[in-house]
Amino acid sequence: MKTKREDNNDEDEVREFPDLKRQKKFDDSSLPPAFLASENALHTLASYDDDDDDYEKEEKMKEASGLRGKDEEGEDDDDDDDDDNDPHQEFNQVKRSRMVEVRRDCPYLDTVNRQVLDFDFEKFCSVSLSNLNVYACLVCGKYYQGRGQKSHAYTHSLEAGHHVYINLRTEKVYCLPDGYEINDPSLDDIRHVLNPRFTREQVEQLDKNKQWSRALDGSDYLPGMVGLNNIKETDFVNVTIQSLMRVTPLRNFFLIPENYRHCKSPLVHRFGELTRKIWHARNFKGQVSPHEFLQAVMKASKKRFRIGAQSDPVEFMSWLLNTLHGDLRTSKKNGSIIYDCFQGELEVVKEIPNKGFFEKKENGDFQNKVTTADEHADVILETYRMPFLMLGLDLPPPPLFQDVMEKNIIPQVPLFNILKKFDGELVTEVVRPRIARMRYRVTRLPQYLILHMRRFTKNNFFIEKNPTLVNFPVKNLELKDYIPLPAPKENEKLRSKYDLIANIVHDGKPGEGFYRVFVQRKSEELWYEMQDLHVSETLPQMVALSETYMQIYEQQQQ
Repeated sequence: MKTKREDNNDEDEVREFPDLKRQKKFDDSSLPPAFLASENALHTLASYDDDDDDYEKEEKMKEASGLRGKDEEGEDDDDDDDDDNDPHQEFNQVKRSRMVEVRRDCPYLDTVNRQVLDFDFEKFCSVSLSNLNVYACLVCGKYYQGRGQKSHAYTHSLEAGHHVYINLRTEKVYCLPDGYEINDPSLDDIRHVLNPRFTREQVEQLDKNKQWSRALDGSDYLPGMVGLNNIKETDFVNVTIQSLMRVTPLRNFFLIPENYRHCKSPLVHRFGELTRKIWHARNFKGQVSPHEFLQAVMKASKKRFRIGAQSDPVEFMSWLLNTLHGDLRTSKKNGSIIYDCFQGELEVVKEIPNKGFFEKKENGDFQNKVTTADEHADVILETYRMPFLMLGLDLPPPPLFQDVMEKNIIPQVPLFNILKKFDGELVTEVVRPRIARMRYRVTRLPQYLILHMRRFTKNNFFIEKNPTLVNFPVKNLELKDYIPLPAPKENEKLRSKYDLIANIVHDGKPGEGFYRVFVQRKSEELWYEMQDLHVSETLPQMVALSETYMQIYEQQQQ
């Protein structure tokens, strides 16, 4: 029985501290469950402090209590659960003691401005430049660190009156400075733009999709055919990325993050994120900025390829494929999705002058190679097999003299003529690392064949560009008619027909020009010309009229 004075004291206390009344309501176990399920009540409980801080403290609790070792070993001890000093119980009590409410009704949701949201750039706080526990303001689009009372996001909410923030790692949305979590389905589109998701069924249907998507500004775009922003002289990266996006197995592999979850390379994960953004059908805008991917490239290549410096797409393609393979391959076997798509095999026959051979042989350079040597022979034959990811084709030299119109003749050469380099009979002379005569023969064709024309030659003074046009078929490139191919195995069909899916061209002077790419859209078999943000439909006949530099062919599977 309470006295009247005690009741008055309780009323005064509730009047001075209204939050205490709400706390008492939820602490009271005698309340009916219907009250807790009402719409304006608290739906669930979530941690109030910063998520990363929670994670670190929980890990420390697990380590202190020995839980991590048990989880890793997979041992379950029923006797420990009955113990009064159970570490699980202490861990859960600490977690329960720091809780905040989760609400569906937030009065500030109408302030969210999707027009300013851009998640393509690096997730760094705009004040502290830290990438730990970063939140994006959904009102102005800026990034801020933390959520506690001394954090930059909390200060921004008070100064600017912007109250809705999303955690860029956990994708949870909070209202600051109030501190409660917002659980509203209307924010799901923002989560999908922050981290695009694909199911395996959606991935299989990508090449059959003919539907256009609409951006927030009303412009239409095709998923997979979006322009890439040229940060500063990064068109060599853009054309390489757009070409690789046409390689179906490679694209499908990177659209599902579970395929490379074991990999710790930032370059692999940034390439996967860029792939998902390019093929996402619910983007807020019709272009993508590869900023995070470029930062990973600069770090992995030790600034060999960097923003603000023009580079060669052939060199970048070679470096990217080899680096991705090195990061993705498992220790048991040397295979990866890169080798499955692009790796073929060459047989190389090298003719070396006798004197040079014995000088080099003393250094032990030729191991695991078949050599036929004779002390009285002038030429030493050396035969070995080597894998390749792309084939380099030599263009004939351009004419030195002008024609009667006082203009240089632009020569043309069929692709089949320069493919004879790999017929096993044509001799190619090399000077480095020593003088030798080489013959090449293809012994295994890859599923996707990358060809590059050696258009640039560099000497001590300047870089010279060969303007020769290469005539090539867009469909049905039959290789067996021009280069000898090995006989297929039993119950296998020789697949030597290829279709062009990407063609990179260079315009302008050497060292100063720019790159663009022609790519095919498989769902309608239409060709598109892409140069940075510019994407336009073009005719297949226009593809072969430019100075092609690198091509990707897809093997026909029929």
